[in-house]
Amino acid sequence: MKLCVALDMANFEDNINLAKELKGLDIWLKVGLRSYLRDGVKIINEIKNIGDFKVFLDLKLYDIPNTMADAAEVIAKSGVDMINLHASAGLRAMKMVMDRLSNIKNRPLVLAVSALTSFNQNEFMEIYNDNIQNSVIKFSQAAYKAGLDGMVSSVFESKIIKENTSRDFITLTPGIRPFGESSNDQQRVANIQTAKEMKSDFIVVGRPIYEAKNPREVVEKILKEI
Repeated sequence: MKLCVALDMANFEDNINLAKELKGLDIWLKVGLRSYLRDGVKIINEIKNIGDFKVFLDLKLYDIPNTMADAAEVIAKSGVDMINLHASAGLRAMKMVMDRLSNIKNRPLVLAVSALTSFNQNEFMEIYNDNIQNSVIKFSQAAYKAGLDGMVSSVFESKIIKENTSRDFITLTPGIRPFGESSNDQQRVANIQTAKEMKSDFIVVGRPIYEAKNPREVVEKILKEI
């Protein structure tokens, strides 16, 4: 299991200072939509200059197939190590993305987003007309068929994804509250022990780290727990 630290703070400087503080630790860093829209490739380059970090660019691509493939190609060439897209864009879109990226040397890992961890069952049913578990199985099987590397899901769907695809199909699970912190705007949250039991390959932690007085100490504690 790997730890992915979310750089979700309000400005470029705070995110970069956190990366500097965590230099030398065996972690990934996640750059989200707000940071990328504000800072662009600049933040990716700066992170890579700080240390030997792997970067997950969390943009959740969702559009018509050709537009998704175009966008995936652009960001894949930016030096990031993992990207994601929405599985609900469909099999054709996911296959087109993977076909386009097949020509890129050392392409990033590509994961598909299943059900956002902000959804509860009722909210998800209103939009997708199915329960979360059934949809996640269908999404993950389509992503696996399309040749993606794994899925983004809550901890609670991680094991089921592997059981319905392959144990080597990566699961990345946001909404981790390692030591019982507040769930904030997330609905389906879990701790590290549950993530272990559910076979998560990557856990994403944000606020419990960057809101702490000593973020490096919290990361070291999480790594020890892992």
